[in-house]
Amino acid sequence: MVTYARSEVREASMPDNTSVYAPACQLYLISPPYVGGNFPERLGRALDAGKGLITAFQFRVKNVDQHEAARLASPLQAICSARDVAFIVNDDPALARRLDADGVHLGQGDGDPRDARDELGTQAQIGVTCHDSRHFAMEAGEAGADYVAFGAFFPSTTKETEHRPEPEILEWWSGVFEIPCVAIGGITPANCQPLVAAGADFLAVSGAVWGGDEVIVINAFASAMAQANAHKPAQ
Repeated sequence: MVTYARSEVREASMPDNTSVYAPACQLYLISPPYVGGNFPERLGRALDAGKGLITAFQFRVKNVDQHEAARLASPLQAICSARDVAFIVNDDPALARRLDADGVHLGQGDGDPRDARDELGTQAQIGVTCHDSRHFAMEAGEAGADYVAFGAFFPSTTKETEHRPEPEILEWWSGVFEIPCVAIGGITPANCQPLVAAGADFLAVSGAVWGGDEVIVINAFASAMAQANAHKPAQ
């Protein structure tokens, strides 16, 4: 994930060297709870299907020690690195440092972004969960977060949620602040367009992708997001 000031122009080079604008909103994949078995192959297929659309992958595995987490993360990190997709660790700056990950995502109870910055360095991407709170988001921005995440916007099969923001919080944030915002929680190709239209820079998705055929779902996201991006007003 390369975070950016929203005022910056982002371009990508096509094979014929013509220049095209990168998508206004992109995908941020989150792992399922189990990443063993054939999951590395599934991740590779998803990233290949979403080339240019998927910019980050979050490693979120619970209830394992750091040694086991590092073992599970290793092949996934290599897959992301080979495709220039940022590898973000959920909740654990120490694990992110051990892996030399691209960054860490912090929940509200996972510590101060300033401490994570001290541990991981200036180049690390640090994101913060802000639920439905404008106050949390502004605090995260002041603490040096590279992105803020709002949600859950819809009921989620991945984790229990108690906060349910409205898309207007994305419109408010993107209209006032330069730090990118991530929408998360129960997002599918069928319901994502209002979040894109409201100003989300990234859609964080998990259950919708891993609960089905990842290639089909990524392609469906690409189609839905392209339609929404085409009608998204310039900022």
